[in-house]
Amino acid sequence: MRLDDYIEELEPDEEAKRRRLAKEKSYAITDHLEEFEQRFDDALSGDTLVGSTAPSIFVGRSNYPDIPIGVLSPVGDEDAAEEYVTDGNWYQQGYAIDDVLQRRTGLLNSNKRANVESPSIASRLTPSVHDSWDGFVGVQREVAIADRPVDLEIGLDDTPDLSLNAGTDVATPRGPRANARNAELRENPYVPKPVKKTLEDDDWQAQGAMTYLYRRGFDVYDINSILSAGALGETKQRRLVPTRWSITAVDDTVGQFLRGRIRSEPSIDEVQVRVNEYMGNRYWIVLAPGNWEFELVEMKAPGSIWNPNQNGDIWLQSANEGYDGRTSYVEETAGAYYAARLGVLEYLESIGRQAKCLVLREVSDDYWAPVGVWQVRESVRNAFDGTPGSASTQPASKRESLAGEYGEAETFHQAVAAIAPQLPVSYARLQRKSELAAGLQTNLSAFSH
Repeated sequence: MRLDDYIEELEPDEEAKRRRLAKEKSYAITDHLEEFEQRFDDALSGDTLVGSTAPSIFVGRSNYPDIPIGVLSPVGDEDAAEEYVTDGNWYQQGYAIDDVLQRRTGLLNSNKRANVESPSIASRLTPSVHDSWDGFVGVQREVAIADRPVDLEIGLDDTPDLSLNAGTDVATPRGPRANARNAELRENPYVPKPVKKTLEDDDWQAQGAMTYLYRRGFDVYDINSILSAGALGETKQRRLVPTRWSITAVDDTVGQFLRGRIRSEPSIDEVQVRVNEYMGNRYWIVLAPGNWEFELVEMKAPGSIWNPNQNGDIWLQSANEGYDGRTSYVEETAGAYYAARLGVLEYLESIGRQAKCLVLREVSDDYWAPVGVWQVRESVRNAFDGTPGSASTQPASKRESLAGEYGEAETFHQAVAAIAPQLPVSYARLQRKSELAAGLQTNLSAFSH
């Protein structure tokens, strides 16, 4: 899909059910905000935040195309700015939900309004985003393309808004916000050469630039920040991209690239099951011989983030693709689909094989606050560490190991049948929802040795 196509197909508005859930759950975010308020008062000099260090940016989507754009900076904890960047290190450190909330709510979002194609909404005669290296938009872009957190001085128009909207901030935890008057760099950030190359090429489409950076060792976290800042794509087509959109756009684009890499590779020759559990999310990943197919089935417990009704049934949804991939955005499982698919494709590309893949994700009510699809991506990525059936390399304090029960099976059918008793839905219901599971009985020979 083109990036334009993806942006137009925004996932359904789930604000209402998030708001209901927020009223039922205690997220304990306000405790972190009290401490933040004291740190902010200590760091403020008049109306200027001096000595701020910004490790990342945020691009909102409200009132698109005239959207809020911001630089995110920990206040009073500048020396540890890199620890506030969402990436795979959070998983490796074994962060729990509380740890994520502390870092998310500890970031001040100093923001202004900007048009996605022009840095000023006051005049359409101002330079396009691709020409903007001055002012607030330019500073935000410098933060996005730098290889480490950037020292800034930020002028504020008001004090931070420390209130939390139950339908937005609690559901998607973010820190306090303040309207920025201006921002200035206090250093010259170092920009890696591959990033400079993508910036200097006026005719490089965004998809090609993304895969180029990925092949040069940039993780998807770095790439989606650069994309959000309007620093990728054909020069005249560059624009600011809301963070939520850019995350899935990068997962999708890199996933398509990896799928292309394995299309002509031989199949794996045995059925494998990988398992993992993190932050109240449980994952079973079944790989079977055959051409590439992928399906994600999500099972969400009553009272969990996306199934607010405490007395309701398990929310069950699925999305899939065949050998040629998809041509439309996944509405059913949204960003989780692309994040999980990326983790599987990275593994298959690393071993030079293709396979049919079924990912089962159970969201329990222990997942009491959403932390983002990064935990889906990292849980699937790390499920492939060690031997099949092993999750022993993961932070043991954060989960009960599921290793050792499955490992390898003779057929895809046997593997799913062995998993079924552990699922919160019946085997029959799973087969009614899952195309891969439904085809087990009639196509067993396709999955056997």
